[in-house]
Amino acid sequence: MATPKIVLFYVFTPLADPEAIRLWQRDLGEALSLRGRVIISKDGINGTLGGDLPALKKWARSFRSYAPFKNVDIKWSEGTGMDESGHSIDFPKLSVKVRDEIVSFGAPGELQVTADGVVGGGTRLSPEALHELIAERDDVVFLDGRNALEAQIGRFRGAVVPDVATTRDFVRLLDSGAYDDLKGKPVVTYCTGGIRCEVLSSLMAARGFGEVYQLEGGIVRYGETYGDDGLWDGSLYVFDGRGSVDFSDHAAVIGECVGCHALTKRTANCPDPSCRVQQVVCEDCGALVCADHAGATLPISSAG
Repeated sequence: MATPKIVLFYVFTPLADPEAIRLWQRDLGEALSLRGRVIISKDGINGTLGGDLPALKKWARSFRSYAPFKNVDIKWSEGTGMDESGHSIDFPKLSVKVRDEIVSFGAPGELQVTADGVVGGGTRLSPEALHELIAERDDVVFLDGRNALEAQIGRFRGAVVPDVATTRDFVRLLDSGAYDDLKGKPVVTYCTGGIRCEVLSSLMAARGFGEVYQLEGGIVRYGETYGDDGLWDGSLYVFDGRGSVDFSDHAAVIGECVGCHALTKRTANCPDPSCRVQQVVCEDCGALVCADHAGATLPISSAG
C-alpha cells in the first residue's frame, strides 16, 4: 500500500545555471511520479513535493547528491493520499519553474547569498533556544512572517501579525516605519518552514532592526518539538490540498468564520467568481459568504 508523504525544503546558495537545475528536478519528479511546486533562482531552490515514501526517499538521495544541496533540511509530513495513478492527491500537478526570487518579496536586488546562505539574516534560534530567550527576556516580540490569512488559524501567542496579503507587502510596511517601535526590542520572526524569515530578517536588519532572530526550521520544527504544549496556538496553514495541519490531538481552534463567527480552521476560496480572496469560513457558510477586498462579509444569492 502506498504511503503518502509531503516534503518541504529550501536551500539558499548561488546557482550558476538555474535552468539546468529546473530540467533536472522536472525530469526527476516526473520519473518518480511526484507532484508539487519547485521554484529555482540564481539564489537557490525552494519547494514542496508529494508522493509515495519510497519515491520521495529516492528524490532526497538524488537531491543531496548535488554538492550545494547536500546539507538541505528536508521537512517530512503526512500526505492525505494517493490517486489510482500513484500521484499525491494534495497537489494537482508537478510545477518546476525559474523565477527572479525563490520567495517573492519583490526585492531581489537586496538579497545577498553565498555558499553559506543569506548574508545579514537574523540570528537563528532552535525551538529550545527560543524558549531560553523567552525565559531570559520579558520584551521578546514575535513577528509573523506569513500572510495575514495564515495567521488567522494559527500563530504564536501574542505575535504581531502584519496586515499583508502577500510577502511583497512586507517591504512597503518596513519602509513606511510601521514597525519602527520594535527596533529596540528582540524580534523573533517566524514562518512555515523558515524560508520567508531568511529574507525578512535580512531586510529588517538592513533597515535598522538591531536584534532580529529567525526561528530555525520555522513553525514546522517548533511543532515537531513542542506540539501544542508550548507557545504556539492553532493550526498550521499549508499551501496544498490538506489546507492545514495540526501538531497534536488537542490543537486549539482559533480561526473565526467570516460568516457566522464560529471557531474553525477551515480556509476556502471566495465562492464569488469575481472575487479572488481566500478566507476563513466554516463548512456551513462556505458557499454563502464572500469576504470582499475591504474585509466586509457579503451575502451570495443561492438558487432555491
